Amino acid sequence: MGNAELDIEDLMTFVEVADAGGVSAAARRLGVSKSIVSRRLFRLEAELGVQLLARTTRGAALTEAGVTFRDHAARVSAEIDVARETILPAGDLRGRLRVAVPLTFGPTHFAHVLADMARRHPKLHIHTSYSDRFVDLIAEGFDCAIRVGYLPDSNLIASRIGPIYGKLVASPDYIKAHGSPETPDELVAHQALMQGTETWQFMDGDKILTVRPQGRFKADNGTALVAAAAAGLGIAWVPDGITREYLASGALVPVMPRYPPPPAGVYVIRPPGQHPSRKVRILTELLLECFEEDPRRA
Repeated sequence: MGNAELDIEDLMTFVEVADAGGVSAAARRLGVSKSIVSRRLFRLEAELGVQLLARTTRGAALTEAGVTFRDHAARVSAEIDVARETILPAGDLRGRLRVAVPLTFGPTHFAHVLADMARRHPKLHIHTSYSDRFVDLIAEGFDCAIRVGYLPDSNLIASRIGPIYGKLVASPDYIKAHGSPETPDELVAHQALMQGTETWQFMDGDKILTVRPQGRFKADNGTALVAAAAAGLGIAWVPDGITREYLASGALVPVMPRYPPPPAGVYVIRPPGQHPSRKVRILTELLLECFEEDPRRA
């Protein structure tokens, strides 16, 4: 390699291409043009004197050398990120933060926190993806995700921000036609409006009761489930933040209040690794502040 000098930007770009599975996807993640990504890759391969990527019709596959080099490049990139953050003036953030946020709560509950973070840190690029599906943080290159609900076991690292309270609701028309269940056992005879094939839990004093409800209407979005409940399609279990106005107007009424669901939570999730980046730490702190100021906002 002689006196070849590896450019850190080229290294980081290569890691993005390797993880994203192609130049186009990496360019989207990085917020630059495809030609810039291609130029950086070409420069890196020229410096190393080896081919790192085999271009295919479906994107780019790592060569054997590319697979080996990717791990080293990722480690170096992470170290440089940490070093950059360490020497920055206290609190000054730069670079990119990619966050996955739920669509049901994100725009109303979390968007203002991300906007505030961008305002406080003018050199920081924040890219937010709003979706109620569970994104694969590692495969899709996210630094962290905000999640609402009950956390399944995983190898991801979670910081709890605060509780989320919810209840069962139905429209007065549904209850007039089908009655109102008094106990969790009676719930299985009703139409449940669900996200998928989930089980529902309820508190009976200190005991937790688990029910597997049935229903023909499913949606991966809480706002859609509330609309279906208001239309008289069945009983929905949704967070208070999106039913408040419906309950106030009488469009929905609480169901089975003697057996409340256990509180869910708001979490910041990040991939396993050394330490959380300062960007993720500061976002977590801002969310905690927001919840402490108004714990019932969710």
